[in-house]
Amino acid sequence: MKVSTNDAVRSDLFVKKTDRSWRALLVIVVGLCVLVISMAFSLTQGVVQMPLSAAWDALMHFTPGSMQHLIIQDLRLPRVLASALVGAALAVAGAVMQGITQNPMADSGLMGLNAGASFMLSLCFAFVPGLSYSYIILYSFLGASISAGMVYGISSLQRGGATPMRLVLAGIAVSALLAAIGHGIAIYFGVAQDIAFWTAGGVAGTTWQQLRILFPCIVVTLFAAILLSRSISLLSLGEEIAQGLGLRVNSVKFAAALVVLVLAGASVSVVGPVGLVGLIIPHIARYLVGVDYRWIIPSSAVLGSLLLVLADLGARMLNPLHETPIGAIIALIGVPFFLYLARKQRREA
Repeated sequence: MKVSTNDAVRSDLFVKKTDRSWRALLVIVVGLCVLVISMAFSLTQGVVQMPLSAAWDALMHFTPGSMQHLIIQDLRLPRVLASALVGAALAVAGAVMQGITQNPMADSGLMGLNAGASFMLSLCFAFVPGLSYSYIILYSFLGASISAGMVYGISSLQRGGATPMRLVLAGIAVSALLAAIGHGIAIYFGVAQDIAFWTAGGVAGTTWQQLRILFPCIVVTLFAAILLSRSISLLSLGEEIAQGLGLRVNSVKFAAALVVLVLAGASVSVVGPVGLVGLIIPHIARYLVGVDYRWIIPSSAVLGSLLLVLADLGARMLNPLHETPIGAIIALIGVPFFLYLARKQRREA
């Protein structure tokens, strides 16, 4: 009995889809295993190095009188968890932005969101010192929203609308403007020293109080991004195609924009304006698992967490007595990657 051409094509597509699914699951599972190992090792490193058994005892049999247990519970564990959460948030924010804008260079840092949140936090440090962390997150969302509006407004002024390159250029310009104003305010009001390390990017000093607010905020938003992943996959094909398939484009874009603002704002409120995580990780995830955002988003979350945990670990190990900002370590990887993408985009244009 002969097999029809259509049946053969459908069978081939099913095999390819199954292969991609297994590959994506493998990436997620292996990534989670490496992430757990990296987090455990990170608990033992710093100015005071400890054996892994001490970290296990601090987690399972905490003794308030033990200096090692206090260091792990009060200092290292919060920053390791914050690194994992923020890495996932920044990576997923970048993946969602790239999907809804069809812009491979989209990133919350390059598009001005981080700078907007950072600018608003500079205002908080200058005019409302001692503000509670829940309000700091709200002001971060507000700053990210304002900068996003400025970037899209500026990039849409010329004929042809907001092209990918115009969005990036407008984002860089708005970021530079808001960063300059924010630094000027910090210097004038004498709070530059208070926000210097935070501006460079880092999770040192993260507290359990911050994590209690940050954890549900980021986790719920990550699940929302996963729920939107199928719609983002359709939208990444183009708005006309997505509308033809019955997608409510404006509703999806609005929901996705909220997801990006929450993830970017929450991340900046903890680590400062660390950029390029959302640029690097989605491209790596897309290379490993394909173009389906149902796999890109969870893979980006795992790989983003791993990147920031390793970056934080490197920040402590390079010079334990004078900690290196995470932003500097990420920039060493991200800037060459950005230049490569910019050159690739120019060749394809």
